[in-house]
Amino acid sequence: MRKSIFFVFVIFILIFSCKDEYPIPDNLDFKQEMRNFVQDLSEYSKNLNSGFFVIAQNGQELISIDGENTSSVNETYVSAIDGQGREDLLFGYNSDNEATPTSERDYILPFLNLGNDNGVTILVTDYCSDHVNMDFSYTTNNNYGFISFAADQRELNNIPNYPSAVYGVNSADIFDLSECKNFLYLINPELYSTKQAFIDAVKQTNYDLIIMDLFFNDGSQFSLSEIQQLQIKQNGGKRLVISYMSIGEAEDYRYYWQTEWKEGDPFWIEKENRNWEGNYIVRYWEQEWKKIIFGNDNSYLKKIVDAGFDGVYLDIIDGYEFFE
Repeated sequence: MRKSIFFVFVIFILIFSCKDEYPIPDNLDFKQEMRNFVQDLSEYSKNLNSGFFVIAQNGQELISIDGENTSSVNETYVSAIDGQGREDLLFGYNSDNEATPTSERDYILPFLNLGNDNGVTILVTDYCSDHVNMDFSYTTNNNYGFISFAADQRELNNIPNYPSAVYGVNSADIFDLSECKNFLYLINPELYSTKQAFIDAVKQTNYDLIIMDLFFNDGSQFSLSEIQQLQIKQNGGKRLVISYMSIGEAEDYRYYWQTEWKEGDPFWIEKENRNWEGNYIVRYWEQEWKKIIFGNDNSYLKKIVDAGFDGVYLDIIDGYEFFE
C-alpha cells in the first residue's frame, strides 16, 4: 500500500514538473511575438526572392502600434507585409450568407483602412452564396478600396459560378499585388480527382490572383512548371499565384508532422483546435516551430519559394488571441 502511494506521488510530481519545465513567460507580448515572426519570415523570403509577396490573414490588430483601432500604424510590421487578408468583413462572421454584425465590421474596418492608407493591399473574403449578397460584397469592398472574393463555400473548395464574369475582369499583366482587381481563394482541391484537373480548371479563369495550397490532395507538391501554367489567365494576361501557409497552428496532415507528436509533446504544441480536427495551436514564438516554417532548405517557406509561387498567404496570424 505504501509503495502504491509512493508510486502515485512520483507520477504526480513528474506530470507537473514536466508541465512546468517550459512555462510561458508572464511578460510575453503575444502580439509582438507574432509581429516578430512575420517580420523575420518576410525578411527571409525576400532575401531569397526580392519580389516575393507576404500577405497576413486576419490578426489585423498587428497593423496598429498597440493593437487598438484608433492608434497609429506600426511601421516596422507594415513594411514587412504587402497585403492584409480579412475574412467575414461583410458576410460570414457568425454564419455563412449572414451579414456580419455592424459592431464587428466597425471594429475591423479602421485597421484595414490604416493598412490601406499605408500601402498595404487589402484582400477581403466574404462567405455568402446569395447573389444579392455577393454583389453587395464586391461593390462595397471595391468602394472601400479593397479587392475581394465572395466565397459561396466555407471549405474554399470550388470556383464559384457567380458572377459569370469575374468581378473587375481584365486582361492586364499583373506584376504587383496592388495591381490586382480580384482574386480566387481555392485552397482545398478535394473536388478535383487529379492535379491536372485542378490546373485545367484554374487555367480557364481570369482571376488576377490565385490563393492555393502548395500540396494537392495526395500530398504531392505542385511543381515549378505547374505553377508557371497557373500564372497565365485564360485571356493571356499574367497573374500572381500565392501559396497558403498556416503559421499559428501545426497541421497533422503536413509533411513535417511526426506520428508521435500530440498535445504537449513537443512542448510547443499547446492543444488541438476543437473546431478543426488535426490542427494544433502552437507556441509560435518558439524556435523549434519557427525552424519548421522558415530559415532552412527543408522549411515550409523555402519549399513555397522553390516551387515558383509569387508569395505566401499566412493564416492563423491571430493565434495570439488564444494566449491572451
